[in-house]
Amino acid sequence: MTAAKKATAAKAEAKQINDAVAVGKETVEKAVAATKEQVEKASDAALRGYDELATLNKDNMDAFVKAANIMSKGVEDMGKAYWTFAQSSVETGVEASKAMMGARTITDVIDIQTDLMRNAVDNAIAESTKLTEMAFQVTNESAAPLQKRYAVAVEKAAKPVAL
Repeated sequence: MTAAKKATAAKAEAKQINDAVAVGKETVEKAVAATKEQVEKASDAALRGYDELATLNKDNMDAFVKAANIMSKGVEDMGKAYWTFAQSSVETGVEASKAMMGARTITDVIDIQTDLMRNAVDNAIAESTKLTEMAFQVTNESAAPLQKRYAVAVEKAAKPVAL
């Protein structure tokens, strides 16, 4: 082989090697770009999911706080209603005692005592009904924010995860 042929063959081999390297470099660059794109999509989806989860948790905590506030206000109102009833019962009892002290006959005492007991039972039943209704109302009102958050959670859980 002559020197000129060797030089031409070497140039041809070098060109083939350079072309192969260029093709390999282009393939690697495309693979890196595709991987980078997929990683960015996955990262965006993960961060979006984290933001949604953080918002969901914040809204859930807000609902729990609202429910607790409604419950505590309702229990406070029920306590006030109970103590108002108790105070009224004591005052009625004191008035009945004074009336009995001023009674002239045993029949008058029995009549006062009978009226006191009848009124006490009627008032106790009425107050018990009132307190029961208050309890149901407070329970329903305090459960409302939690029911709304439950509905949101079920809705979110039913949606497919988007990447």
